Amino acid sequence: MKLKGKIGVIAGLIVILVVSFSLFTVDQTQQAIVIQMGKPLEGIYGPGLHFKVPFIQQVMTFEKRILVYDASPTEILTKDKKNLVVDNYTKWAIANPLRFYTTVRNERGAQARLDDIVYAGLRVELGQHNLSDIVSETRDMLMKKVTEKSAKRAEEYGIHVVDVRIKRADLPEQNEKHVFGRMKAERERQAKQYRSEGEEESKKITAKADMERTIILAEAYKISEKLKGEGDARAVKIYADAYQKDMGFYEFIRSLEAYKKALKEDTKLITTSNTKFFKYLN
Repeated sequence: MKLKGKIGVIAGLIVILVVSFSLFTVDQTQQAIVIQMGKPLEGIYGPGLHFKVPFIQQVMTFEKRILVYDASPTEILTKDKKNLVVDNYTKWAIANPLRFYTTVRNERGAQARLDDIVYAGLRVELGQHNLSDIVSETRDMLMKKVTEKSAKRAEEYGIHVVDVRIKRADLPEQNEKHVFGRMKAERERQAKQYRSEGEEESKKITAKADMERTIILAEAYKISEKLKGEGDARAVKIYADAYQKDMGFYEFIRSLEAYKKALKEDTKLITTSNTKFFKYLN
């Protein structure tokens, strides 16, 4: 009995061991395939508990979530012959684990393949546009086209390209000074043109203001002379009318006005008493 008991225990352990090696679980963030004798079998295993032949079959798991590949900066020639250093990243996922395993094996191989695919798409698409288009609002449209072309090419590797984006797009260091110098010269030329146009407009405004000032002064002088002449004429007429009404009184008033003007404070005169000018003082 003891021997049979030991055999039973050993058999039970063997069964447990075999069963444990026959079962495998797949996490909800993963997907799996089974490889038998180095060759992948048909079928993709999702999350849950699954069976396999122990010791003969092996399980390969792959990430089901979206992955991000940050590529190294590369130089691309634009349509207007500008070298542009592009730093991009790619969002991608493993769409077909069987095809993925048979073509690129693992994520490192997939990144190498994506590097070629995305770079080729960027080079072709950005090479058809000028630098100003790439750094402007049309960049989103360009990236959409690159994403579509890259996704189509990546399908044969079991890869789904979700999105391709440019993080930075800079000029090579040796070209920056030249481009910035040219931009500065262009801005200085525009500033000089604006200043010249401003000075010309200022001279026009000043000349117009001077002309209007001269016209206004001439018109004012004309009106003042006219008013002065009318006033003098009216004064003469008033004097004449007063003289005709009472010549003696008129002569008296005019003599008093003359005294007031001629004989101011501290004025000394030496004259005879019978002078006609002082007849009203006698």
